Amino acid sequence: MSTTPDRVALVLGGSGGIGRAVSERLAADGMAVAVHYAGNKGRAEEVVTAIDAAGGAAIAVGGDVADENDMRAAFEAVETAFGGVDVVVNTAGILILKPIAEFDLDDLDRMHRTNIRGTFVVAREAANRVRAGGAVVNFSTSVTRLQMPTYGGYVASKAAVEGMTLILARELRGRDVTVNAVAPGPTATPLFLDGKDEATIANLAKAAPLERIGRPEDIAEAVSYLAGPARWVNGQVLFTNGGIA
Repeated sequence: MSTTPDRVALVLGGSGGIGRAVSERLAADGMAVAVHYAGNKGRAEEVVTAIDAAGGAAIAVGGDVADENDMRAAFEAVETAFGGVDVVVNTAGILILKPIAEFDLDDLDRMHRTNIRGTFVVAREAANRVRAGGAVVNFSTSVTRLQMPTYGGYVASKAAVEGMTLILARELRGRDVTVNAVAPGPTATPLFLDGKDEATIANLAKAAPLERIGRPEDIAEAVSYLAGPARWVNGQVLFTNGGIA
């Protein structure tokens, strides 16, 4: 692949479970991909190596999504390497579960710093840099519809993501840039599976009419659609959960 490909994607949180699947799917779609990491450079480089081995083009970029200087530098690194940015996918997020009555406010601030401020910082950079014909894809959660106990703090952060997504889509009028959010349901990632016994996972699988837990590749497929052919889908939240909600 050329070092100046037709389309270039930056995947925030691109070395994680869903993020890795998204990075590899967009590379398979023919995009050059910048795989972002917050702290684990080695894991991001593993994704880059896998993409390169499959015939794609990729680089790793680091930084705190909630730090505007880090994100400015990350976008600039992508532009230097590949000539511009067409697709920005922000999978980066923190999940902390506890009843509202017991929720530690320092944990709330930490989660909201990444999930809300981080999404806002990345969206602001994307709004000023994504080229015509491009797409911004944020990440929400299907739990905004499910109202599950212990998810109050997390859902508050993702409801904010949905709100800013719908507004940014309208603020970019005339730019030919779509802005949408993907809202996954239960998905078999290490983060989701951690601490859950087999019975809990089985019950969650039964909740969906398709009677299984989602796979990272299922979510990546939805992102691929929004990042590529879905030019008439704009200002929407796409619930990607097998029908659970």
